Amino acid sequence: MTEKFRVGLTRDLLTSDGKPSFGAEPLQLLDDMASIEWEYLSNVCREISAEQASRYDALYIAGATVPASAVADPMIRVKLIARHGVGFDAVDVAAMTAHGVLVTNTPVAVRRPVATAALTLLLALAHKLLAKDRLTRGGRWVERTSHMGIGLTGRTFGIVGAGSIGKETLRLVHALDMRLLAADPYADAADLASLGARLISLDELLTEADFVCITCVLTRETRHLIDGRALQRMKPSAHLINVARGPIIDEAALIDALACGRIAGAALDVFAAEPIPADHPLLAMDNVIVTPHSLCWTDECFAAIAREGLASVVAVARRRPPETIVNPEAMAHPRLQDWFGY
Repeated sequence: MTEKFRVGLTRDLLTSDGKPSFGAEPLQLLDDMASIEWEYLSNVCREISAEQASRYDALYIAGATVPASAVADPMIRVKLIARHGVGFDAVDVAAMTAHGVLVTNTPVAVRRPVATAALTLLLALAHKLLAKDRLTRGGRWVERTSHMGIGLTGRTFGIVGAGSIGKETLRLVHALDMRLLAADPYADAADLASLGARLISLDELLTEADFVCITCVLTRETRHLIDGRALQRMKPSAHLINVARGPIIDEAALIDALACGRIAGAALDVFAAEPIPADHPLLAMDNVIVTPHSLCWTDECFAAIAREGLASVVAVARRRPPETIVNPEAMAHPRLQDWFGY
């Protein structure tokens, strides 16, 4: 009898009452394959262990990290680490590649939701949404004229990282009649021009933009990309938005820039350390909007992520390469060559 293809799902994919956060429907992809046997990991884990990597053929993960130690044993069973989301900075991709383990993510499913989240933060900053909420709740109605918003027509919006999410954000913001800029050393100028955006250097973008929005991937190259020097280049009236990863910004430099009025404000869905500590200086600043790395989360978003992510699991179970592979060079590893019959 052929051995089952074993799949482990991390427990942080469940709601507090034990139900799948993405709904039951995407799990039908696994249930429809008789050769797949799946379960949730027995405990909530922050890090995938070597024992788990030896027990499952595929791991579908949300917040857990995947270190090199998880796959160091040459007798590991796992062939796929499938991320529930687009980011893969918590996975040691080089180690996975070296040991013949595929890594996948869900770039299509998150594209519109994250872009919509960026647009939400842009509008909240421009219209001083939280300040006006506080005025209303505090009975300070007469102070409305002291909290005038920023009209967006003709203002400059700059995107840092013009990949799938960055381009989708530009598409949405284009409807606001803003001037659009993009900084990305790997982007195509003609492609961005078709969206109404001009490709320029990061230094130029920081100098010109009224709103700077970060949508790039966290890598060695982009860690602290927005540091004290970068913040110095921004206009004192400018706002910074981050829907990518917290460490792309030097948080200490950002706190200093916000405290002394070097920039006007920020809207952050991500932080250097998550969860952000309750006594963190950013949480005490009135010119900062904060959300818990989940602003894009909706029923539609999570269901789409799960369908895309679990489709990768099904593809590998069928011995077919998944559509979205973070480390395609891993396909040359003998383990995977044997699995896919190459």
